[in-house]
Amino acid sequence: MDHEFANLDSEGRWQNLYVEIRNESHECSYKVAKYPENRNRNRYRDVSPFDHSRVKLGNTENDYINASLVVMEEAERSYILTQGPLRNTCGHFWLMIWEQQTKAVIMLNRVVEKGSEKCAQYWPTQEEHEMTFKDTQFLVTLVSEDIKSYYTIRVLKLRNMNTEESREIYHFHYTTWPDFGVPESPASFLNFLFKVRESGCLGLGHGPAVVHCSAGIGRSGTFSLVDTCLVLIDKRKDPSSVDIKKILLDMRNYRMGLIQTPDQLRFSYMAVIEGAKYIMGDLSVQKQWRELSKEDQDPVSESPPPAQAPKRPTDKFNGSRLSHLDDGTESGVERIADIDGSCKQQETDGSLANARKRHRDEKSASCTQKIQPIKTRPSDPEKKRKRARTTDT
Repeated sequence: MDHEFANLDSEGRWQNLYVEIRNESHECSYKVAKYPENRNRNRYRDVSPFDHSRVKLGNTENDYINASLVVMEEAERSYILTQGPLRNTCGHFWLMIWEQQTKAVIMLNRVVEKGSEKCAQYWPTQEEHEMTFKDTQFLVTLVSEDIKSYYTIRVLKLRNMNTEESREIYHFHYTTWPDFGVPESPASFLNFLFKVRESGCLGLGHGPAVVHCSAGIGRSGTFSLVDTCLVLIDKRKDPSSVDIKKILLDMRNYRMGLIQTPDQLRFSYMAVIEGAKYIMGDLSVQKQWRELSKEDQDPVSESPPPAQAPKRPTDKFNGSRLSHLDDGTESGVERIADIDGSCKQQETDGSLANARKRHRDEKSASCTQKIQPIKTRPSDPEKKRKRARTTDT
């Protein structure tokens, strides 16, 4: 594995390997995600769960949620990879966690990134302490919060108000992983990953862990890929037997577009190689990860939101029916191209060229809509020129 990484690095072949993975990825249907009634339950138009692996909600008229069950049999790992909840799907999110017997939520993004909302605030803060989701009848209470420099671990109490039953949920929140990017170092990422592992929440004794970023494919795919590879190394006791490319292709059979950039792919290799040192018996590296990550320093403050956040209409739940149209996305045209290559998704909705054109048109329309209300009065010379042109005609 080290030799493969060195060759890929020295020859600059990460882009080529990424394109290979994209082109070899399976084509799967995702019809349910495109039903009209599900349109406002998708954060991004170009990221949909496959029909065969989508998580289905119970106890509700519409069973749709943008979430995929990824099952890695040999590793005995199951993950639910999902988008960051929309304001109108937070209740669905907690219903899924309840029904799937999930013990841990792994969140890899911030609520606001670069001035855009990438995820609804679906858990209570220290100020409000609890949140009620009336559409699905759940009450979420903040029990404790341990804030580190680049991650936060919360304990939440999830209460089903229909049955009065309560469960404890762990919320592992990585707060400094940039959109479309990679963590600061494999050390900081692995320190976080092993914190999650040590909780026991990823094991067979619980339902699948819920892993999400904004779209639920880039950062979420990286986390799940590295964890799965390290489990297989531990089982086989031979790092060279683990084919990272093959494992990623297997995971892409369950959710489209996992790993969004060549940099995320390269980082995954680095993290697996570094993590394998611990798996193969070098226990000292875990202490090094903790020291290098500087987790006990003051946390990096969140970027302030825009001065005037756009007002959003609310519906009968707790959110906006327009959130899915926000295209300050974790994607953009690049991700449309990525997913088109990996699953040929745009063949259902039209060609890639049409998808790009739609994206440009929507962006143009959005800009026009913003500019339209601002009208300036013509200056006196302009009025005279306008009168002169009218006289000429």
